[in-house]
Amino acid sequence: MNRSSDCPVFQPGRLAALGGFLLCLGLATGCAKPSAEQRPADTRSVTVGAGSLLVTGGTVVTMDPAGTIHEDGAVAIEGGRIAAVGPRAELEASYPDAQRVDAAGGIVLPGLINAHTHAPMVLFRGLADDLELMDWLENHIFPAEAEHVDEEFVRVGTRLACLEMLSGGITTFVDGYYFEDAIAEEAEACGMRGVLGSTLIGFPAPDNKTWNDAVAYARAFVEKWRGHPTITAALGPHSAYTLSAEQLLEAHAQASELDAPLLIHLAEDRGEIERVTAATGMTSIDFLESLGILDERMTAAHVVWPSPSEIGRLAERSVGVAHCPQSNMKIAAGVAPVAAMLDAGVAVGLGTDGAASNNDLDLWQEIDTAAKLAKVTTGDPTVVDARQAMAMATIEGARAIHMDDEIGSLEVGKRADLIAVAADAIHQQPQPATGNPYSLLAYATKAADVRTVIVEGRVVVEDGRVLTLNREAVLADAARIRRRISNAASE
Repeated sequence: MNRSSDCPVFQPGRLAALGGFLLCLGLATGCAKPSAEQRPADTRSVTVGAGSLLVTGGTVVTMDPAGTIHEDGAVAIEGGRIAAVGPRAELEASYPDAQRVDAAGGIVLPGLINAHTHAPMVLFRGLADDLELMDWLENHIFPAEAEHVDEEFVRVGTRLACLEMLSGGITTFVDGYYFEDAIAEEAEACGMRGVLGSTLIGFPAPDNKTWNDAVAYARAFVEKWRGHPTITAALGPHSAYTLSAEQLLEAHAQASELDAPLLIHLAEDRGEIERVTAATGMTSIDFLESLGILDERMTAAHVVWPSPSEIGRLAERSVGVAHCPQSNMKIAAGVAPVAAMLDAGVAVGLGTDGAASNNDLDLWQEIDTAAKLAKVTTGDPTVVDARQAMAMATIEGARAIHMDDEIGSLEVGKRADLIAVAADAIHQQPQPATGNPYSLLAYATKAADVRTVIVEGRVVVEDGRVLTLNREAVLADAARIRRRISNAASE
């Protein structure tokens, strides 16, 4: 899928016309960062060069409520938002002077949403495998973070994570980690949309050694990024087992005051349930309910062990859920009752979790796994069908993070986050019947099939190559940090 050769703005080295991003060739840091003065204040003011952008040809899968599909379609973009979606011939006539992205022979769909991850933890990939959750956290990950995580670690890890996620068609990621302001700066520079939670945890962390410092940092972080077109700053209270009732209440109060999202791990495994029950006499979800903090600003990661009545409360309170099937399987946390949650009306998206517990950031694998895991655990092959699995990675994922009015489907007025994937790989042949691309997408398409990625109307991946990151520099920096970790472990 190539951009038209007769449009000089699309030639290598001319990407500045697409919203000011630079090809980061030869930069030691691996990614170009705009200054604070360059950040647009008006969320609708970001433009695509001097005119319109038209993604043309291919099958356009809108993921809108009607399930609209245009077999030979196009998407027009103006000012970072979707201006029109429809048949290719009509849009080409309406936008004759638009710069073009040729998606002929492929599939155009909304950008994928990674509803839960810890981006910098990609540098801990493979550090501690095949362990029970609490052993993995308390005896391996928490100590490694205390020893190795600093701002440089976070920046290098975020660039590597963004390189992997963009390559696989992820346009939005929901993150929770330390030095979250550095993650926001790197995500902004690399052209990704992020819902980024500043971690609040009940012990000294790499970025903030006291609770008061962590709360102050989170407040400043949210206020700094307020109104940004691609970065949504959030609060990230870690869990019901690492925070006291008072701390959870304070985190929620601050999120409410600042009108910020609240990201939390919830009901992740039996060990968590046992600990919280021993301390409070309630399960994790009931505990949060008793505090009055289950509400529409919350996205809860994992939710493997909710009772039927708790599922009902999550739906009633409009709590979004980030289902992380592969991470949960690898850590033997259990299988989330996704079919039951969907039936109850809970908004369920898909997350990779961090690459330290997965061990990749490939949402296509999560789509396939989520559908098949739901079928085998319920004994019902009809649950979580291909279309529903794709929805969990797009429009349902947007609902889970409370952004479905802005992203998740290709509809006029929404932000222009979309991807084009090839449909000519061996593993995609022969293609399913015309009019039903969901099977091809959910069960046969791979991250390597992604050819074009557009975020906020900006082309950030072209012909499978990430334009906003210097791949060699990113990999070299990551290898350097990992050698440092390995050397420390051997001492």
